[in-house]
Amino acid sequence: MNFQKIKEQDKKNILNTYNRFDVCIESGKGAVCKDVNGKKYIDFTSGIGVNSLGFCNPEWVKAVSEQAGKLAHISNLYYTIPDNELAKTLCEQTGYSAVFFGNSGAEANEGAIKTARKYSFDKYGAGRDQIITLVNSFHGRTVTTLAATGQDVFHQYFGPFTEGFRYAEANSMESVEKATDKTVCAVMLEFIQGEGGVIPLDEKFVKDLFAFCRERDILVIADEVQTGVGRTGKFLASEHYGVHPDITTLAKGLGGGLPIGAFLVEERLKPVMGYSSHGSTFGGNPIVCAGANVVLRTVCNEKFLREVAAKGEKLKACLLVCEDVVSVTGKGLMLGIQLKKKTAAEVAKACLEKGLLVLTAKDKVRLLPPLTITDDEIKQGLQILWDVLS
Repeated sequence: MNFQKIKEQDKKNILNTYNRFDVCIESGKGAVCKDVNGKKYIDFTSGIGVNSLGFCNPEWVKAVSEQAGKLAHISNLYYTIPDNELAKTLCEQTGYSAVFFGNSGAEANEGAIKTARKYSFDKYGAGRDQIITLVNSFHGRTVTTLAATGQDVFHQYFGPFTEGFRYAEANSMESVEKATDKTVCAVMLEFIQGEGGVIPLDEKFVKDLFAFCRERDILVIADEVQTGVGRTGKFLASEHYGVHPDITTLAKGLGGGLPIGAFLVEERLKPVMGYSSHGSTFGGNPIVCAGANVVLRTVCNEKFLREVAAKGEKLKACLLVCEDVVSVTGKGLMLGIQLKKKTAAEVAKACLEKGLLVLTAKDKVRLLPPLTITDDEIKQGLQILWDVLS
């Protein structure tokens, strides 16, 4: 089937909810992929932060294939080995006491919201159920996680939205304090607001917020769907700030290419979600967890994480000398490029034509390369990006 036919069939049979780039990707290896016409592209997107180990990592492919031939699904009514191993590694790596597995970042955030509200209900009774989130945040596309998202543009069409959320300005304790009363049970945040423009929170604000919440027994939920699993050069972005949230959510890069979501809880929250309080038919799926175990065996390594941080610094340094670049925000291999003249959409389109895949976030060009991208692949991608920006 030629590309034109593919586009026509897509338009006919799939809901038009995505503004697709004008290309059909057919295969990939490492940080390089090919379209149906055989054209090669350097990938600075990793499937929006999903392909941690790049395309078709041999160990990942082997583990997923072998698990598919052994046991694809059985449900959480039975014990399985891959999710057991994954949970153990995650808890040991992060210092949390327990994890729940779902299928996406939105599901992980829903589970975290439920946990925070139930903790407060069990301890304080009904009525202490409000959750503060930050303006410019993004937490998912379900009706509840859209309500949690602190951007007015998402609060349209699908009302009524789930109640129980209020919004405070990022990096403003005054705004957080103003939003807080005796009905608040949690604050939910991203350490780097990804969809909001790759904007890191200020360190002092984070430290003050955690102290403020600790004094009032208000839980802190960290949405690390995009920042987690090594993306920022630390396994969790919270490590950059020296804090440990009560609940942390993960997804995207954890599966290495297959759908997974997870939320991790501290010891005191472990009893909160008991029998029948939450569930997921596909959560902890053996094939997905087999792939995730390979991801963790690679990423849970200090040397590997230092290399991710170094690659990010190299990208930053090279981009900051470009005349059209105002600033580069973010950490590790999660970067946002603010431009002087060109729009992010224009740059993304021009990069595609020259053989480079990049993303956008608000008015910035967003880069989320595979964590395993090589120096040579970085060099090739930067040359294209430099040519476009120049």
